[in-house]
Amino acid sequence: MAGCKRIAILTSGGDAPGMNAAVRAGALVGMSLGMEVFGVERGYRGLLEDAMSQLMPTDVTSILREGGTMLGSARCKEFHQKEVRDKARAILAKRGIDGLMVIGGNGSLTGALHLANPDELGSQQLKVIGLPASIDNDLGYTKLCIGVDTAMNTIVEACDKIADTATAHDRTFIVEVMGRDCGYLAMTSAIAVGADLALFPEAGKPPEKIVEQIVNTIVTIRKGNRKQRRVLIIKAEGVAIPVDQLKTMVDARLKEIAPSSEPASIETRVTVLGHIVRGGRPSAMDRLLGSRLANVAVRALHAGVSHKMTAWMATPDLPEELAARSKYDPYVWLIDLQAVLTETDNLLSGKSPLSRWRVGAFDEIEDALLL
Repeated sequence: MAGCKRIAILTSGGDAPGMNAAVRAGALVGMSLGMEVFGVERGYRGLLEDAMSQLMPTDVTSILREGGTMLGSARCKEFHQKEVRDKARAILAKRGIDGLMVIGGNGSLTGALHLANPDELGSQQLKVIGLPASIDNDLGYTKLCIGVDTAMNTIVEACDKIADTATAHDRTFIVEVMGRDCGYLAMTSAIAVGADLALFPEAGKPPEKIVEQIVNTIVTIRKGNRKQRRVLIIKAEGVAIPVDQLKTMVDARLKEIAPSSEPASIETRVTVLGHIVRGGRPSAMDRLLGSRLANVAVRALHAGVSHKMTAWMATPDLPEELAARSKYDPYVWLIDLQAVLTETDNLLSGKSPLSRWRVGAFDEIEDALLL
């Protein structure tokens, strides 16, 4: 396999802390291997506009500590059209770029796979390697995506502060975190902050059941012998019911069961962390993760490898024929990109063994949160 001599790096989809670390490592490793490295602005949209320039060491050396992505990102829904991808390929060919490192989530890696579709490439040579970057941790066959650790730390810090005022006033707080189709952040942050309840889309519970679950949690805690009777509930944004509507329904239900649960003294509050969860300087873990995944990705392109994703400590149910441990890093694997996307669909639809385990594990510990 002929190795790449000129590569481009792009970040696409939702930004994630640690993307800059991956850009930096990819650029510096590529240069050290004798490759020319280009940075594409604003993801696939910037690629279609030929918005790219060659990266130099001075462009990337100081970006390690910065959140977001120095290359920028943008949505590009029209990229699923073949004629649009043909335009992107023509731009890359004109530039002499034969390798592409794509840092992003499900949609971004799907775009990379289609861009390098052998049936569409013709005589053009283009190799692609993907890096998993998603604060939702919703990509298959990797234990961790770039950005997850920082997002988790942000949620924990915010919830610790919210818990202080909740405790001072014996209040119930419903804190909404990001997680459109995957409740990983809600699940794990609930454990990390000692929350009393976690709501996540994988549970598949209807609004009425969710309301009863919240009310039962509040009543149980307030009837207990705890010195502090604050209640902290973590909700993933992907849970079907809007958080303001959820509060209204919970308050109404608490009034219905008066006076046994002291509803007059129960105050509920809502905090939506929103895009705060995306921002901020990346944690040490995300800096290391982005750097290590990019190191392996660029070396793979240099060796002529394509249609792979670099994964951090690949999940154990991965078929051997679809993955290979990198000789450059014992914790990084190169996994067939199509297999990653298929498993991602299974993860988000609840068909994956991992998604079923997550839901089952939380069902088992749910009662323990009230002890």
